[in-house]
Amino acid sequence: MSRTIKFAKAGGPEVLEFVDRQVPTPGPSEVRIKVKAIGLNRAESMWRNDKYVERVTYPAGLGYEAAGTVDAVGKDVTEIAVGDAVSTLPAFSLNRYSSYGEVVLMPAHVVVKHPKSLSFTEAASVWMMFITAYGALVVDAQVKKGDFVVIPAASSSVGLAAIQIANYAGATPIALTRTSDKKKQLLEVGAAHVIATQDQDMVAEVMRVTNGKGARIAFDPVGGPNFPKLISVLADQGIIYIYGALSEGGTPIPVLDMIAKMPIVKGYSVRRIMGDEAGRSAAVKYIVKGLASGALKPVIDRTFKFDDMAEAHRYLETSGQFGKIVVTV
Repeated sequence: MSRTIKFAKAGGPEVLEFVDRQVPTPGPSEVRIKVKAIGLNRAESMWRNDKYVERVTYPAGLGYEAAGTVDAVGKDVTEIAVGDAVSTLPAFSLNRYSSYGEVVLMPAHVVVKHPKSLSFTEAASVWMMFITAYGALVVDAQVKKGDFVVIPAASSSVGLAAIQIANYAGATPIALTRTSDKKKQLLEVGAAHVIATQDQDMVAEVMRVTNGKGARIAFDPVGGPNFPKLISVLADQGIIYIYGALSEGGTPIPVLDMIAKMPIVKGYSVRRIMGDEAGRSAAVKYIVKGLASGALKPVIDRTFKFDDMAEAHRYLETSGQFGKIVVTV
């Protein structure tokens, strides 16, 4: 028997319930994992509230990222074996699979043998954060030396990954954070410039840093009323990615700036590169190389116990963390 977390209706962390169930033998192209650690993502909070890009089918599980050891594989699985230390890529529907459990089933195509240098806690933290930033900045925008990259919500796990990947590519990351409290930490993880948006004029600071040219790329998980300011700090025909909705209000479009700058505005998710084997393989290869070189490093804010998952979700929703929240099992 395994304890798995489910929810039967949308709502706050209190709707999460522990359910005892027998995890079945893996079917074709499936792998069963004894979980050691679970990485939390804001997407799972949105999923729990039924405000995600996919509608929830109840009762529902949740969770994209887990790390642990394989205890069974489907008969056609050849790349993964019982006993392997593995972690999971965020490349499946939460209506079919989920990572919040002591023992979980996963589709074989998302199960990877992570670098041995990573602990289970670290392995549960790296894929969503680095793949999200990699897909937008490296694959789509082809970020390069000389580029400026504006990164709102820079202390989130994906924001920190974007800082590291921008540096890895030779670009200049400009981190945005609400107050000056996290400025020192952001500089320590590689931000070339940090702008505290409540204390400084963000538009003026970005234009100063870029010598009036603006940034070629903005990578935004927030949206909301400050979105027009991000458009205004872009270079001519710059690119802005919107990959989250931390601001629940509307997101206005500044028509005159759009006409003047001719920016490219793109909605983005990891489906951009996780939808096929070639994309997944390239992403894993890039990130593993970056981890091995030290250019990419997991940043863990805090760990919780599995029994305290509801508390972990409450903490996640404060948006006060610096890096990844991980739950150990």
